[in-house]
Amino acid sequence: MTAKRFSIGPAALVAAAFIGPGTVTTCTLAGANFGYALIWALVFSVIACMLLQEMSARLGVVTQQGLGEVLKSQFNNPVLKAVVFGLVAVAIFIGNGAYEGGNIAGAALGLDALLPSVDFPWPVLIVAMAFLILVQGSYQVLEKALIVLVLLMSLAFVTTFVMTKPDLAALFSGLKPQVPEGAWLTVIALVGTTVVPYNLFLHASAVKNKWQHADDLPQVRKDTMISIGVGGLISLAVISTAAAAFFGQQVAINSAADMSVQLQPLLGSWAAISMGVGLFAAGISSSITAPLAAAYAIAGMLGWSSDGKDMRFKLVWAVVLFSGLLLSLSGYKPITIIWFAQIANGILLPLLAGFLLYVMNQSNLLGKYRNTWIHNLLGAFVILVTLFLGGKSLYFAFT
Repeated sequence: MTAKRFSIGPAALVAAAFIGPGTVTTCTLAGANFGYALIWALVFSVIACMLLQEMSARLGVVTQQGLGEVLKSQFNNPVLKAVVFGLVAVAIFIGNGAYEGGNIAGAALGLDALLPSVDFPWPVLIVAMAFLILVQGSYQVLEKALIVLVLLMSLAFVTTFVMTKPDLAALFSGLKPQVPEGAWLTVIALVGTTVVPYNLFLHASAVKNKWQHADDLPQVRKDTMISIGVGGLISLAVISTAAAAFFGQQVAINSAADMSVQLQPLLGSWAAISMGVGLFAAGISSSITAPLAAAYAIAGMLGWSSDGKDMRFKLVWAVVLFSGLLLSLSGYKPITIIWFAQIANGILLPLLAGFLLYVMNQSNLLGKYRNTWIHNLLGAFVILVTLFLGGKSLYFAFT
């Protein structure tokens, strides 16, 4: 039997979705404010992401359906179906709207770093660009080019991480769960920026377009583990470089130029430009992906066409896109908007993960590929931990 050659697949999009403005900002704030103390939260988030995305990918390749389509078919009671749709729709619109605000704010931060002397409402320009690309439907080539720029910024973080020779003892001590004073919101933000809820829908839909047989599961799993593992390594590098550059120095981080200081050991005076290009590319590509993911999720649950020409499909992504614009123009600092978006999605994650766990146990749907008891135990653990973290975060946010 000839071994199949491994090639990177749809999980690269999953990793690219969480290596964006949200991750760069959240990991920078985590390292700057708490040093290596929250490394454990990142490791938990990466493992949780691998677990849930493997389920999503397995669902897509075995059933040849997206998560939205599966949810529609698994609830026959009209009242229950309406409740499930309502909960998912609210989570998708709130979560993706918040993410979209963060994406637009991140791209605007990048342009501010590149053109500091230009006073312009960058969010309006960014949304106009995203709108035109989505209307034309010709976003795949542009998105790949933008992902290359994001990867170059990520490579700069990893290289700087190696160059600065981090304190390995302090780094490994961060694997012990601990929550310093004032860190609860940052913990849930790390979860929300790594385990992106809309990726549960996006991954299942993308996988079925590349692989059509359950026999491809080994390839699907390799793709998932490698891509998300690389994404986790990049996030670790961002926390570590931020800890080395900022921790203990009481430095305010309000712009891309502020964040770029951590890249100066490698890039010197080019650090701000590199950060600006990377944030702009990450922000604009995610500004396209987040509305599309919402549209695919809602279209799947309502049985609409998802070929991009259906006006209802377009209406969904337009609502998410312009919700993000309103949030980005709300008057809050871009860093604050980006951080809030990750917190909101971390809090919403258990709901969508719970629905995924439910459908992964349906033998009529998945047969022998349904979840094992180990999958269920680990999945339940992830949901319970994220519920606890979300609850603690809300408590400390309002007390």
